[in-house]
Amino acid sequence: MMAQSEIVITEKNKIVTASENTEKAAKILKIYLDKAFKKPFEITSESKKDNNSSEIILEISSTENLKANEFIIKSDTKSIYLIAPNQKYLRYAVYSLLEIWEFRKFTAAETYIPNITQVTFAKNTKKLEQPSFDYRALFYPDCYDEDFRDWHKLDWQVDDFGIWGHSFTVLIPAKEYFKSNPKLFALYEGERNGESLCMTNDTVVDLVEKKMAKIIAETPNVQFYSVSQNDDVVYCECTECRKINQKYGGPQGSLYYFLNKIASHFPKTKITTLAYLHTLKPPVNIKIEPNIYTIFCPIELNRGKAITAQNSPTFVKTLENWSTASPHLFLWDYTVQFSNYMSPFPNLEPFQSNYKFFKKNKVKGMFAQGYADVPGDFSELRQYLLAKLMWNTDIDLEATTADFLRGFYGKAAPFIEKYLNLLANYQNKSNSNLDIYDGPVQARNTFLTPEAMDQYDKLLEQASSAVEADSVLNLRIQKLRLALEFAYFEQSKFYGKNQHGMFIVNNKGEKEVREGLTERVLKFSKTCNALGIYELSEGGLSPDNYYKEWLEICKNTTTHLGEDLKVNFITQPSNEFKGKGSYSLVDGNRGYKDFNINWIGWYENNPEIEIETKNLNFNTLRINFLSDQRHWIFTPKKIKVYGFKNQKWNLIKEEDFEILTENNEITTKSWELKNQSFSSFVKVEVIIENQAEIPVWRKRKNKKPMVMLDEIELYQK
Repeated sequence: MMAQSEIVITEKNKIVTASENTEKAAKILKIYLDKAFKKPFEITSESKKDNNSSEIILEISSTENLKANEFIIKSDTKSIYLIAPNQKYLRYAVYSLLEIWEFRKFTAAETYIPNITQVTFAKNTKKLEQPSFDYRALFYPDCYDEDFRDWHKLDWQVDDFGIWGHSFTVLIPAKEYFKSNPKLFALYEGERNGESLCMTNDTVVDLVEKKMAKIIAETPNVQFYSVSQNDDVVYCECTECRKINQKYGGPQGSLYYFLNKIASHFPKTKITTLAYLHTLKPPVNIKIEPNIYTIFCPIELNRGKAITAQNSPTFVKTLENWSTASPHLFLWDYTVQFSNYMSPFPNLEPFQSNYKFFKKNKVKGMFAQGYADVPGDFSELRQYLLAKLMWNTDIDLEATTADFLRGFYGKAAPFIEKYLNLLANYQNKSNSNLDIYDGPVQARNTFLTPEAMDQYDKLLEQASSAVEADSVLNLRIQKLRLALEFAYFEQSKFYGKNQHGMFIVNNKGEKEVREGLTERVLKFSKTCNALGIYELSEGGLSPDNYYKEWLEICKNTTTHLGEDLKVNFITQPSNEFKGKGSYSLVDGNRGYKDFNINWIGWYENNPEIEIETKNLNFNTLRINFLSDQRHWIFTPKKIKVYGFKNQKWNLIKEEDFEILTENNEITTKSWELKNQSFSSFVKVEVIIENQAEIPVWRKRKNKKPMVMLDEIELYQK
């Protein structure tokens, strides 16, 4: 028998719309309740207060003193009331009520509807709901679906911004203005640079105001317009901008000096800007106009640990300063690994602690950048948890996660939960930095060790077995397995001919790909395509091109006389680009286009390498270099080769490398030296002179040229 303290709702009860404005919300409620109950609900505009049946009454009201982003769910002894100040938040109230009754929208395509005969609600209760953040947007696959966004109370930056993100190039395009009027653009490192604008040039202000006025007129119904730097570290250093920067605390000073002019010209328009790279810190000694919204964009955080004053002291201080300086503070949260969409990335654990911390520090809006429209690893779970936390940072995250896993993975849920926990445990145990631009190779000694990968594989195998009779659920497990496959492929490129590598050495001493491995990569590529995973990183390779590159790497083998010789670094490479140490240079495994795999890098110093050849009979020395100018990796300036005999070094060859030219392609280049005297030396030394400075087209502050080399090959030709 039902307790007297509860209202019972069955299909006999009615949904009451207090006005025409509540009809849409009422229809949504009816659609879902009709799916759960055997008989349809009736919508009526008149409340039957005199009878004994319960009702669900929807109201848009100004009498409850509700803020624009609040709603109330309350009850008396008989009926339930959903009250909101506008249609949007009345719909949100409907979805909250449905969630109370255990309806779920796990993804755009996966909604859980309970099969029920009645639902209950406590009598004489009142619940006021308001979001933890005023603005809440996610950039994840299902957020392109309006119903999914509405259910999870999400905004949508695609519709809400007349100009979004990095916008200088939109407001004053360099292609249109640079040639005729270079003084509109930043004077950076002594040269005019089209990647930024001069913040003290009155013509720049006039042009931006005219462009803004045009865009505002064309998009009158949006909320925000971004006036923000391009995705680069370039800023103006002309005499006037220098003065402003000195006065207001750095390059962010001239930006806000400029923004204040734009904002005051459009006082009723919400102007957003990115606090990013060289503008990450707030300006000083300047009051920011009240219609400017700063979006704080911290890239360099450890995504595996909660943000605390102990873990991230600089970030904490900067956020605290922004919470005081900015009239409206938003935060751009980077929530996936952008260099590897399909690699495991155990960053879920700190989400709740971080979002509570953001709220505490007066962050009013959140934008969580994810996979965009690519369904990356655990994209469904990430977007679900982030949406829940944006609305309410105080949810029971463990229970919410378990609820999602049960609903989305069915009987496989216990194994998926163990997999997630194990990933987090290994990451925590390693105490290593979890970066949004790392990948499986960097994690090979932390949470993606071969031993850990075996454990993950077994858990996913158990998950697959648990739902093998369900083709839909089995496909979801297959998607999770793609992450382990990808990690294995990437690491196998790194390990080469060694254990866990992609190659074996056959009876002829030649390298060949492990049996069945190329077929696995092809299957991976086809499965990604079938699941809509059309690229494997931000702006990166398609699955088809990943397979093509795999085939190129398979062919890019070498078997040479210098393999496994002892190599000594006279000058040490950069810590983050040491690979397998000096062995990397003679492991018989050539690097390809990814500087994280097999390449050894020297930054701010020149590679000096000693090879103990011990009178080996060879006459050809070949060295492979990487050119990736976007990442400041250049071919060297000069090469010198010495041979050691009779207790002294003898110069064999000194040669200048080719002159640098601008090239945006990632390429590998080889340098080769033939000399019949090599066999007379017990040691050979290679000294490589790095570029003295970055060429003008890639010159950036605090950046210096890096030289990267891989296999040093010895042949008798």
